[in-house]
Amino acid sequence: MFSRHVTKDISAYCHGELSSDESKQFAEHIIACARCRTKYEEVKLGIKLAEQLPQLSAPDHLWRDLESLLERQNPSAPVRSPSWSWGVQVAAAAVVIMALGFAAWWFYHTPPVPNHQTNSTWRVTRLDGTPRIGSAGVSNDGRLGVGQWLETDATSRAQIAVGSIGDVEIDENTRVRLVANQPTEHRLELARGKMSARIWAPPRLFFVDTPSAVAADLGCAYTLEVNDDGGSLLRVTSGWVALQLKDRESIVPAGASCETRPGIGPGTPYFEDAPSVFREALQKIDFDDDAGSRRAALLTILAWARTRDTLTLWHLLPRFDGEDRVRVYEKMVALVPPPPHLDREAVLQLDEKQLESWKFSLESIWISGEKGSSKTAVDAYGKKRLSPKMKEMMPR
Repeated sequence: MFSRHVTKDISAYCHGELSSDESKQFAEHIIACARCRTKYEEVKLGIKLAEQLPQLSAPDHLWRDLESLLERQNPSAPVRSPSWSWGVQVAAAAVVIMALGFAAWWFYHTPPVPNHQTNSTWRVTRLDGTPRIGSAGVSNDGRLGVGQWLETDATSRAQIAVGSIGDVEIDENTRVRLVANQPTEHRLELARGKMSARIWAPPRLFFVDTPSAVAADLGCAYTLEVNDDGGSLLRVTSGWVALQLKDRESIVPAGASCETRPGIGPGTPYFEDAPSVFREALQKIDFDDDAGSRRAALLTILAWARTRDTLTLWHLLPRFDGEDRVRVYEKMVALVPPPPHLDREAVLQLDEKQLESWKFSLESIWISGEKGSSKTAVDAYGKKRLSPKMKEMMPR
């Protein structure tokens, strides 16, 4: 069914008419096939626009006029003196054709009116203890509706089936809410606790709101944990996840993590096998307001960066300016030769096309797990510019 292009199955996918296995195969094809993904995005946009249209009833006189017109087209109907001109009849017929055409488009591109017990709710399965939906305990299976909270205590866990696009496991002491369940948007809110998601959907279809960022699925598996202060930690085990807050975004691939803080949003992603000195310095860059501390931390990052850590450096480019941005750029170039078309000045001016092109050329390194080697010396600006304490932290 899915050995070739899947454009003919887009409607069935959006209507939730495919099985879980078929939905997974469809999503995997969409992620890999630009042609089908473009068609899917067009249909998804059409659905979003249609969802915003008001539902209006046709005026009574329109139906009377149409009935009269139809009677005139019936040879067995009594002949009456015409009250409509030929032009008016043509215009009315055109209205009917347009209405039928729009109805057919609406039926094809939008899901049917959901059944409250199935399509508009997500199935919840008890894994341990007694999870609760609202005030009701879940003894075996339950249904989570839009606006409802699912809560677990210290002895309970649950699993949520995210329509036909994946599932989410809810750990102990966790509180989540179903925010949206539409063909173009599946959204949870994680207020506190920990969840593990496995999603086989096209990019940016499944979202998780947290107090400090929004996690947008790009076809992946990941864990997301929110602490009592509203900060979160994302760990990606396969695929990619985007963490967003307003105009700040971090793209996190498999094997990498990223922290968030309320009022700040996502920090800078890093690979979990990076040395602790690297990760500690990154925390200062992301969440310390002191300019001197951030500058010293940047020097540590540049000194310890491996080939694969260009993931972190690429995200740091727009988070520094002046000489510091130049240093980040030069370190990246030293670690991985840039593509021939890369324009240094355009990158330093944060040209979006140049940055995206550079990221695309680096993604294979990030995905493959090539680590490179820790550097034993800093770049041209050298150890002499580091404090004595930081010199002691440098590799020997």
